[in-house]
Amino acid sequence: MEGKVVVITGASSGIGEALARRFHKAGASLVLAARRIDRLKNLERELGDSNILSVETDVSNEEDCREMIRKGIEKFGRIDVMINNAGISMRAPFEAVETDVLRKLMDVNFWGTVYGTKYALPWLLQSGGSVVGIISIAGHVGLPGRTGYSASKYAVRGFLDTLRIEYLKRGLHVLVVAPGFTTSEIRYTALNARGDQHGVTSRNEKKMMSAETCAEHIFRAVVKRKRSLVLTFKEGKLTVFLGKFWPSLLDKLTYNHMIKEPAAPFGQE
Repeated sequence: MEGKVVVITGASSGIGEALARRFHKAGASLVLAARRIDRLKNLERELGDSNILSVETDVSNEEDCREMIRKGIEKFGRIDVMINNAGISMRAPFEAVETDVLRKLMDVNFWGTVYGTKYALPWLLQSGGSVVGIISIAGHVGLPGRTGYSASKYAVRGFLDTLRIEYLKRGLHVLVVAPGFTTSEIRYTALNARGDQHGVTSRNEKKMMSAETCAEHIFRAVVKRKRSLVLTFKEGKLTVFLGKFWPSLLDKLTYNHMIKEPAAPFGQE
């Protein structure tokens, strides 16, 4: 990664922050994007490297994404890897959720990926670079109580799979990453039916894959130019396998697994 320029959205915490540390360790220059610019600046100071640019960015805003790429090019002159990591989740039954909540999930998760990729694409084609989309196992199986989340992650997967084929002969590498449950803030910031943050996690964070381990797998997949990466066996690879060959069984297993969450936002009393 020496001499490469990597753009990472959602870099202020979780997987995004861990990716920033891993690519920095490998010698890459970084464009770090998030809404919480104070956290990005703290990370920038901690890493102590002039080859880091922090850009306050709301990925649901197209102009913010255009500006993020413009500033990255202004400073570094190239882009080699575009990692679309920024995302939000939700926990609410579909019958109760306000449609604005679903729209916000799509704006951040899907359109944020589209905008970032759109403005990075000309530079990635020049460098023979990589587009990376961080989806979720929810992009392979519908997670009850998370209709907007799963829908947005399926959409990202469809978008990037199509992009890979469209630019098959032009040297563009496209990687779709589906982590299993990974330690991050995403469950704390997940939206409820009204669009407020839950503020608490719905799962035992200590039993999940760490963000650092997840970032290491993603880093290696980028270097090896893999097309897809599904993390964890039981909640990841097995889920994708059953979805292909035994979908009705997967539906039941997913329901039974997710209903065990405290205050699961679906099911009968």
